[in-house]
Amino acid sequence: MEKENKSSVPTSSKLKTILRSEFFDYVMIGIGMIAYAMGWTIFLLPNEITTGGVAGISSLLFWGAEIPVNVSYFAINAVLLLIALRVLGLRFCIKTIYAVIVMTVTLSLITSWGKEAHLLKDEPFMACIIGAIFCGSGVGLGLSFNGSTGGTDIIASIVNKYHDISLGRVILLCDIVIITCSYFVFHDWEKVIYGYVVLCVTAFCIDQVVNSRRSSVQFFIISRHYEEIAHRINQEPHRGVTVIDAQGFYSGNEIKMLFVLAKKRQSNEIFRIIDAVDPTAFVSQSRVIGVYGEGFDHFKFHK
Repeated sequence: MEKENKSSVPTSSKLKTILRSEFFDYVMIGIGMIAYAMGWTIFLLPNEITTGGVAGISSLLFWGAEIPVNVSYFAINAVLLLIALRVLGLRFCIKTIYAVIVMTVTLSLITSWGKEAHLLKDEPFMACIIGAIFCGSGVGLGLSFNGSTGGTDIIASIVNKYHDISLGRVILLCDIVIITCSYFVFHDWEKVIYGYVVLCVTAFCIDQVVNSRRSSVQFFIISRHYEEIAHRINQEPHRGVTVIDAQGFYSGNEIKMLFVLAKKRQSNEIFRIIDAVDPTAFVSQSRVIGVYGEGFDHFKFHK
């Protein structure tokens, strides 16, 4: 009975943590999709600037055949999601389905509410920059929290799952053809160039948002109170700590050094713990290119 009670406590706690994490994922994906929809329908679509992916195809269908963007966007993504279901798994697709639904509803609301809205009519370059920032940030948020806007994001996620290739670069390569096809609708290379600018800015914003969330740091901490610091780092940011036996070269004293790998966003919390326990501690912090293993990224290599 004692063993059962002990095991049930962490199980319940773990379940709450998972549910909290999942709920936060859905909230952030929703915010990302709203940002994407705003950038597309408020800045790009009214100014006849093409973006990539399914949004680009939907834009071309809207300009060429007057098919509402929310209808074509939903229909095309429905087909792509059937393919993604097998490759990326149910968890990814559930969040992507949620993202597509949020996008479709937001598109319907914005297009019906702001039919006459035409921001930056005489400044198409500013419109494409601001629209691309909204779109890229939205896609980046979706991908960072295990979701996607669908379309070429699904293709990029499939490639990124097996190869260490930038998500933004994959999306950029996939979408060049779609942007170029806008010439056959407008017969204007200037609009095509604006579309290329949108692609580049979007890809840059995607990488910045995704990499800022995934970036990691490492700490070397020297303190007489190393045990308390290590214990609190284990308990609060829930990060592993390695104790290294070291020796001061000048003094010859034996010392203990802590080695910690953590997410960049957890740096402030770790510094707060160190300052609370031992303000005189010696701390070295540095960025790392990549951290792979439990709690961080998965190994990516060519088999």
